[in-house]
Amino acid sequence: MSSAPHVLVIDDEPQIGRALRAILTEKNFRVTTAARGEEGLSLAAANPPDIVILDLGLPDMDGFEVCARLREWTHVPIIVLSVRDSERDKVAALDKGADDYLTKPFSVEELLARVRVALRHAAREQGAPASVVHAGQLTIDLGWHVVTRAGSEVKLTATEFNLLAYLASNPGRVLTHQSILTHVWGPADAEHTEYLRVYMRQLRKKLEENPERPRHLLTEPGVGYRFLADGEG
Repeated sequence: MSSAPHVLVIDDEPQIGRALRAILTEKNFRVTTAARGEEGLSLAAANPPDIVILDLGLPDMDGFEVCARLREWTHVPIIVLSVRDSERDKVAALDKGADDYLTKPFSVEELLARVRVALRHAAREQGAPASVVHAGQLTIDLGWHVVTRAGSEVKLTATEFNLLAYLASNPGRVLTHQSILTHVWGPADAEHTEYLRVYMRQLRKKLEENPERPRHLLTEPGVGYRFLADGEG
């Protein structure tokens, strides 16, 4: 069991803590639970987890603060699990450093899928980053700046490729509008979400089999975008 991924659950609802412990233990995770933010931070420092599942409504501090304090010293994946479902809260959590966001009540299978995605992403970051990303008929060579669809090269502008590369380098992860705009266009354009809408529409026309029902370049309404590569979900 020592090699099993270690999950730290920070949630003050006893029934949620018990349920997550049972679900994750059954799937061969090691589970530590905390009911308060300070307790969770202390446990994370004493025995660093492989992933954190974090509630926003904690009795001693806001989950946003817990997320921000964790990000001061660790890149461990953080999945927010909260009853708050407003776009503002989702964006705030992601901008504070969370990797994903699920609202309660949640699907067990979806939570487990998000955990697997976050752990795979963390493993890639620790090792050499993948230089070639596969997504259905798409192949994205990040090193050579070449994109093919069903074996045929797709011509992209420099900005289109930079946008696609940033998304494909973070498969399965929700990226906020602001983080994408800052990375691709620069901090001065971080509020120009209209840029994103235009370029995402162009990318979908070039890369998706059905641009109106994309399979890989997905919208997270009001929050940002998520890229699904093979094996992500």
